[in-house]
Amino acid sequence: MTGEVKGRAAEIARLNDHLRRTFEGGRVVITAGIAALDPLRVNLILAGVRTFSAFTADNDPCGEHDCATMTVRDTQIMWKIDYYDPTMTYLSTDAADPISAVRVLTIMLANEY
Repeated sequence: MTGEVKGRAAEIARLNDHLRRTFEGGRVVITAGIAALDPLRVNLILAGVRTFSAFTADNDPCGEHDCATMTVRDTQIMWKIDYYDPTMTYLSTDAADPISAVRVLTIMLANEY
């Protein structure tokens, strides 16, 4: 990776981490499968997503911290961050630009993917 690519990935990771840790700087969506769980389990899952830090070259090859699978109290989940244009009509052309990219964090049961 060139320095420019690494810098861009680092900025995307910073913005993604901010959304994931604070649920600010974008939108957070839970799927019907997550919503159907008991409230305590949902809260544990949300806390697990917020505190996830086990990024490796194997599970995060681009270094953008945009996706992970994990198990929270025997519930296998996946979370993914996607980037849309400000109208939420198209994908964003620049995930590193917080003005032109609306981040959407989707939290789902692994079997919903």
